[in-house]
Amino acid sequence: MDGKALLTSVKTSLDEINDDLKDIEARRDSLIKNTRDVLYDCSNSIISLHRSETSKATQRMERAKATLDALREQARTDLYKYISVPEQELVEAYMLRAITEDRLLPSSKDLGVSGTSYLTGLLDCVGELKRMVYDRLRAGKPDESTKLFLVMEEIYSSIYPFAAYDNLIPGLRRKLDVAKVLIEDIRAIITEEKRRQMIMSAMDNLKDHLEKL
Repeated sequence: MDGKALLTSVKTSLDEINDDLKDIEARRDSLIKNTRDVLYDCSNSIISLHRSETSKATQRMERAKATLDALREQARTDLYKYISVPEQELVEAYMLRAITEDRLLPSSKDLGVSGTSYLTGLLDCVGELKRMVYDRLRAGKPDESTKLFLVMEEIYSSIYPFAAYDNLIPGLRRKLDVAKVLIEDIRAIITEEKRRQMIMSAMDNLKDHLEKL
């Protein structure tokens, strides 16, 4: 048997491998292109939520979710890493909307995302909640600020036990650390605001008392 004949099975395998790699490359290119659209929609939906443009935010979030649902078939398991960040952004947007509307937060199954994306997206939501706390304080709504702060704390305390899986979820510990710092910053601000309100209330009471003398 000559050398060419000896390599018959090898060449067949190489052709199959080449086809597989072309398929992977095509799927990867499609994922890279289309996930940019998902990230764009999620980012803009969060901006809309901060502007109280809930309808516009919802439209973008639903479009992003529909795109991601279609992309999962392309990603399969070998390229799933390309949709993990978009999933994370989607979780962040949906959580923020639910919180602002005072509704039950969606589950990972509701959103169709992986457990990793769900955890990291929830933690990223803490940063957006910090912005909302500042906005509520500036608008003279301390009670709403306190409510948002309590949600921040609850998210952190609920996810903290998963720190034990940091070796399986890259970056989880770092996100937990960031969330903790944000929470402590807001705690100090809200505490100071409550003290300011107490002082103002005491001054008003004193003023009323003096006016009655």
